[in-house]
Amino acid sequence: MVVLNRIYTRTGDKGETGLGDGSRVPKHSARVSAYGTVDELNATLGLARLHATAGMDGDMDLALSRIQNDLFDVGADLSVPDIENDATAKYPRLRIVAEQVDRLEREIDAFNAELSPLRSFILPGGSALSAHLHLCRTVCRRAERLATELMGTETVNPEAVKYLNRLSDWFFVAARIANDKGAADVLWVPGANR
Repeated sequence: MVVLNRIYTRTGDKGETGLGDGSRVPKHSARVSAYGTVDELNATLGLARLHATAGMDGDMDLALSRIQNDLFDVGADLSVPDIENDATAKYPRLRIVAEQVDRLEREIDAFNAELSPLRSFILPGGSALSAHLHLCRTVCRRAERLATELMGTETVNPEAVKYLNRLSDWFFVAARIANDKGAADVLWVPGANR
């Protein structure tokens, strides 16, 4: 359980922060950039949820709520290095598992079953919810890039990277669902303004 008695600690005043295992790293480290971007994605998703009303988009809001919780799991996962020693850690470590990735894939498949195939690229827009979900998609892709960059130098749970990869696809199809199941998608017209 997390207990936050004080919001400021002054421990980061010299440019370092603590990871989930207690080790200290610079605030600009690749690991902090990766899980910090996951946090940014979660905040962006909170804005999207403002447009998923309980009535019309109740199922969507429920799905977005699950994803917000998962994103805290992703952040917790990325904030604890040294996954090789998870089994001997003093406390159990929270890691993303394949079942979370599988759930996203099932939801993507269910969304896709309601959509017509695309014949053009689409522009972010249409409904407010769709536009916000496209923003989530792009922030998710950045988080994924930073996580894969981190993988080049440090150990990262591969399921966390898979989750981010599937999640950006999830946001894409969810944005189409939010655009009246694709009927209100804004299509790209190549060279339209030449």
